[in-house]
Amino acid sequence: MAATKYKYLIEVEKAKEAKDGKPSQGPVYRSLFAKDGFPPPIPGLDSCWDVFRLSVEKNPGNPMLGRREIVNGKTSKYVWLTYKEVYDMVVKIGNSIRSCGVGEGDKCGIYGVNCPEWIMSMEACNAHGLYCVPLYDTLGAGAVEFIICHAEVSIAFTEEKKIPELLKTFPNAAKHLKTLVSFGKVTPEQKETLEKHGVALYSWNEFLQLGDNKDFDLPVKKKSDICTIMYTSGTTGDPKGVLISNDSIITLLAGVKRLLESVNEQLSEKDVYLSFLPLAHIFDRVIEELFIWTGASIGFWRGDVKLLTEDIGELKPTIFCAVPRVLDRIYAGLTQRIATGGIVKKTMFNFAYSYKYHNMQKGHAHGNASPIADKIVFSKVKQGLGGRVRLILSGAAPLSTHVETFLRVVACAHVLQGYGLTETCAGTFVSLPNELSMLGTVGPPVPNVDVCLESVPEMGYDALSDTPRGEVCVKGNTLFSGYYKREDLTKEVMIDGWFHTGDVGEWQPDGSLKIIDRKKNIFKLSQGEYVAVENLENIYGLVSDIDAIWVYGNSFESFLIAVVNPNNQAIESWAKQNGVSGDFNSLCEHTRVKEYILGELNKIAKEKKLKGFEVIKAVHLDPEPFDMERDLITPTYKKKRPQLLKYYKEIIDNLYKSAK
Repeated sequence: MAATKYKYLIEVEKAKEAKDGKPSQGPVYRSLFAKDGFPPPIPGLDSCWDVFRLSVEKNPGNPMLGRREIVNGKTSKYVWLTYKEVYDMVVKIGNSIRSCGVGEGDKCGIYGVNCPEWIMSMEACNAHGLYCVPLYDTLGAGAVEFIICHAEVSIAFTEEKKIPELLKTFPNAAKHLKTLVSFGKVTPEQKETLEKHGVALYSWNEFLQLGDNKDFDLPVKKKSDICTIMYTSGTTGDPKGVLISNDSIITLLAGVKRLLESVNEQLSEKDVYLSFLPLAHIFDRVIEELFIWTGASIGFWRGDVKLLTEDIGELKPTIFCAVPRVLDRIYAGLTQRIATGGIVKKTMFNFAYSYKYHNMQKGHAHGNASPIADKIVFSKVKQGLGGRVRLILSGAAPLSTHVETFLRVVACAHVLQGYGLTETCAGTFVSLPNELSMLGTVGPPVPNVDVCLESVPEMGYDALSDTPRGEVCVKGNTLFSGYYKREDLTKEVMIDGWFHTGDVGEWQPDGSLKIIDRKKNIFKLSQGEYVAVENLENIYGLVSDIDAIWVYGNSFESFLIAVVNPNNQAIESWAKQNGVSGDFNSLCEHTRVKEYILGELNKIAKEKKLKGFEVIKAVHLDPEPFDMERDLITPTYKKKRPQLLKYYKEIIDNLYKSAK
């Protein structure tokens, strides 16, 4: 292993020139924190069941899972189950599952919003060697039916209010699904309907009685055993079942633990986590596994976005994981409060912000950059997140740099952006605390993987140039074991042990990685110019008056157009200053507003020196954000380009006609 010009990377293998039709490959790097090798395997820790079992032995009385209950119409404080209490419940659930004739290697579905029963059912799967198959909340009935049939799910646990949704998957689902368990109650009508399909439906309490006085032996679990099949939404085609082994999760946990220790932010059993990101996604799943391994506490939200801030205030989490959408909302809420808070408050805030940011740029840690500003001005922001948050982690999609910068200054916590895929078991890169140069990047690799960039000649990305750019490729034990029943798709992305992510990255001088493009999102305009659309959307996304943008180009046309979700506050405030009247919907139709947004987009295009054919010539403003209801984005907020095209087809045709 050799030191490199990059502060946080060490070189494991030299670069390779292009050969036999294979593109060139940059050097293979790993994290500086793995300079003496990756974290060694932990004796006795071979499966996700061991993660929980060993933690129960060590921390039986620690509060593990908490929820708020409704008592006399009022919401209570958090009520906690200890590790030992959860363990006893898991044993019961496991015995009940086995009483239904389900055992090792069978598939168990879990459907619904995060709650203690979700984790307990998952741990029962871990105990008895069942494959845990989360059923996606946001993929609609068609996808739930697809997953049940494709994965051959024989038993499923479900949130009570999801039962009607599940009933839509019959009769097809009945081929495999024989037992359905509600986390709450069930109605006689629901039981009757399912009986006709040969399916037994149990309420939570009925189900727990099935295992009474029974005691089933637990199978021996190996590292290579599959622990969960996570279906990823994919922007095209059917969902893909990603096979994740025990080893992937254990390797990831060891790497994240080493990373946190290396930057002096290790977790302790006193840490508290708010569980609201879907457990059906790998990001939240591995964070919760990490908390369980540490003996720390997980409190669940009530499942309603409007009540989220209240849940945060009550739980007072120490670690807050979010997707950019949530952090964007927090940012918008804070900036609005500042804008309407009167001239004195505004001036004071702006002064404190500039002063602290300036000191952070000089290299001061966020805690030492301006303790006075923290105490007088920014402590209110900290209180808004419960008052104890020390780490805010963003993942699943890119976080805008202006939001990340703002939160790093005002949240009185580290704001870290991570990057990973279901196929890499989530966190593969994560930025480091107090490294302001890492703004807008996903940081260096986690110390459990090797990574390299592979050139993409057709897009002009060269992994061997002075500024290395190319497709991000990952190797290591955190990788998935393949796509379930889709060997063909596995072979497309797994080449010589390297997983090809499809994302294009660029190494930064400090060894952090910036995601700049997506390999597949490339199209040709009529003059033969290639357009890397994701890169353009990232640039145009810097315009602060817009929330989202979809850029489109047609190979029969010579220019680009876009559909924009403008920012409500920004547009209304601009309209007021410029004498344009009307509500938000009618402002989006207004020619002057469209001209203003187009002007702002062109300004940034000039500033970033975009080529003539990359400049947007016409826009449509949609007041409705791109959403899952209209099937325009995936659950992780990635744009579904074919669906966007279909949905806005008429608008696009008109934009092209009118812009000529």
